[in-house]
Amino acid sequence: MIIAPNHTQRPRGDGGAPRRGVIILPNGFTLASLFFGIFAIVAASRSEFDTAGLYVVFGGLCDALDGRVARATGTGSRFGSELDSLVDAITFGLAPAMIMYFAVLNRNGWDWMFSFIFTACAVIRLARFNVEQAGRAKKYFHGLPSPAAGMTLATYYWFSQTSLYNQTILGDLNWTTGLRGIMLVLAFLMISNVSYPAVPTVGFRKISEILGTLAVIATFIGVLFLRKEFYFPALICYVLYGLAKTVIFGLIDRRPRGDSPVIDDEEPLLLAGAGVVEEPIGDVARQRHRRRRRRRPPGSGESPRGPSYPPPGNPGGGTT
Repeated sequence: MIIAPNHTQRPRGDGGAPRRGVIILPNGFTLASLFFGIFAIVAASRSEFDTAGLYVVFGGLCDALDGRVARATGTGSRFGSELDSLVDAITFGLAPAMIMYFAVLNRNGWDWMFSFIFTACAVIRLARFNVEQAGRAKKYFHGLPSPAAGMTLATYYWFSQTSLYNQTILGDLNWTTGLRGIMLVLAFLMISNVSYPAVPTVGFRKISEILGTLAVIATFIGVLFLRKEFYFPALICYVLYGLAKTVIFGLIDRRPRGDSPVIDDEEPLLLAGAGVVEEPIGDVARQRHRRRRRRRPPGSGESPRGPSYPPPGNPGGGTT
């Protein structure tokens, strides 16, 4: 019996839409980040703060992978971007705040307000990110990224169990009060316009690329051999670096080149001209397009409407 070919099925090698398994993959990493965020809250409620911090770090790894997998497979979507922000609000907003509450803040009646403020600022920061920066290439983040802020709080307990903390002057500090201040500072930085660099560029052609390469190498060494001693100080240095760089550039009246602090109504038109996004269809876009066509000289490639006459006083049509 001869079976007619099914033309509704796409062969694997064609250039059509990606298979469903490839589309689910980046969202699977996003949901894995949510799983670790919920697990971190459960572990903190059981006073397992070491394990809770580890789960938040695992959530950070999944959060770093989902975007890269989506770009590598060409499966990025608005749905994935929104899902990622909702998950980040839990994994890097609520979970670290609850770890701090169960570990430090559950001694007085109103200390839970610090957890609320931190979580609220993380949610605001993620909502602003969706409006300003989601879905486009960036060199800088506007405000402290929520994964960096969340992992800073989540890895404090690791650092408090090391000899670098207990056998130095750091152990004599009043961290019960200091952590409240750190939570407020991190919360403010998330909703501020302080610029924080994105993933460092690796290379050897420029000084910035060399510094980025050294930072990546140092990060791998610290994660592999000095996990508990490395994470919290390194994240504090990242927080202070962005703050100091923005303050210094502000004093000398410069801004980090790259992304603008707030995207205005003209930004989509500028991005469309650069080929980053499609130009919006609307009255403003049409009016600007008409103005550009009116200002375009006759010799720019399109023939002018109607016959062309030489200017008066110059019958030959040449230049004077």
